[in-house]
Amino acid sequence: MTKSRFRIDDHDMELDGPTTILEAARAIGIHIPTLCYHPALEPFGACRLCSVEIEKDGRKRIVTACNYPVINGLIVKTNTSEVIAIRKMILELLVARCPTEKRIRQLAKEYDLDEPRFELEDEKCILCGLCTRVCEELVGISAINVIDRGVERKVDAPYHELSEDCIGCGSCAIICPTDAIRGMSNIYPVTSDDIKELEDRFLVGVRNEDLGTYSELIAGRTSVLGQDGGMVTSILVSGLMRNIFDAAIVVLPREDSGAEAVVVDEVDGVMRARGTRYVRVSMISPLKEALRNGKKRIAVVCTPCQVRVLRKLQSYGYFNEKFPDIEITILGLFCFESFDYRNLRAYIKKTKGVDIDNADKIQISKGKYIVSLGGKDYTCNVKELENESSVGCQFCNDFVSRLADISIGSVGSPEGYSTMIVRSDKGRRLLDAMEFDKAKVDRDEVIKLVRLKRKKAEKNFAELMDGLTSGLAI
Repeated sequence: MTKSRFRIDDHDMELDGPTTILEAARAIGIHIPTLCYHPALEPFGACRLCSVEIEKDGRKRIVTACNYPVINGLIVKTNTSEVIAIRKMILELLVARCPTEKRIRQLAKEYDLDEPRFELEDEKCILCGLCTRVCEELVGISAINVIDRGVERKVDAPYHELSEDCIGCGSCAIICPTDAIRGMSNIYPVTSDDIKELEDRFLVGVRNEDLGTYSELIAGRTSVLGQDGGMVTSILVSGLMRNIFDAAIVVLPREDSGAEAVVVDEVDGVMRARGTRYVRVSMISPLKEALRNGKKRIAVVCTPCQVRVLRKLQSYGYFNEKFPDIEITILGLFCFESFDYRNLRAYIKKTKGVDIDNADKIQISKGKYIVSLGGKDYTCNVKELENESSVGCQFCNDFVSRLADISIGSVGSPEGYSTMIVRSDKGRRLLDAMEFDKAKVDRDEVIKLVRLKRKKAEKNFAELMDGLTSGLAI
């Protein structure tokens, strides 16, 4: 491999393999400021604070250190008067744009800047692009992006509407150098601190590190033919018949995508939604439809990522502000991961010779993915389906929908029963209004999967967190 010999300030260096000026400088302790750099993301050069002077073959120019590669014979100067002037001008504009942001003020102080000569609209977002890049490059969702141009340039969800794609993983809030992301009300970042705040605000019971806040852990079974004891179906039917709910948002099968969320206000609609699809769908559009149609008491059945979305919207005051006097009840499903339907369908057809579109029932039990068709079960290990999982699932650490009113799944309960974690007074009243057979839950079995999913998410978050804690990022 060809070695690169170059010079940074007073240091002569020799390196094997490709690297950038920023990485080379920081390796020998030379500090170059940046607001848009993170080692886990592709360099972007958005903030321009890492500007340095380079000289090659007698020609000098200013480049951004984060994305300019080190080449043989390069001479780099990181603190010339011209470089310092450029950084001070950038910081002066940033202070004018974001006068209350701590990180910007800190950098301005380092460069002896007082009050800026300019007056701009008070913003928080510095347009560094870190949030959009982590969402696209690491999480794989692309829920937000940089839109518009010039002075109108900003970070937002498509069409400035509530995001249909955001899964509330919190990556954008973790990496944001300001509080800009937390000021947006159409995406829903949820960090570990947010989880505790939302539990305190909406739930009742004792907080457990693994299971979240809850008042009861119980298994249940009804006579309704449904998934694992039919408890979800029975709760919805009971709620509609007793006029506790005006409508419910449930998931129906759909051939091209596997599932779609719809609004139902009759028992027949609930019965058609029996069974689990194991496909992530957005609840935003049907929820807005229900609200616009005057529904005020709505039950929503959803996975942990969508539970986070709904709780975040509640914390923003979105529902009561736009639709006064509404009441939303969240039935959260246990979920280790969801699947990309097209990939999953192709894999099962190839390996098992059956089309899951035609399945009588699909379930995951004891680590097995089971397709029931024509009285026969076709099974495979869930581990085989890792490549078919939905993007973003690897960053979710919530197996038991810990922000729901009632969390429901099959893990830990006897065959034919549903495990239920009661988390709010609202959830307690729903179960008190029903008759069902009860059984004991194997708590340790539930906790085992909770910890496994959390460990998996922590492993995937490690690259993001290491970049922040190592001092290599902002």
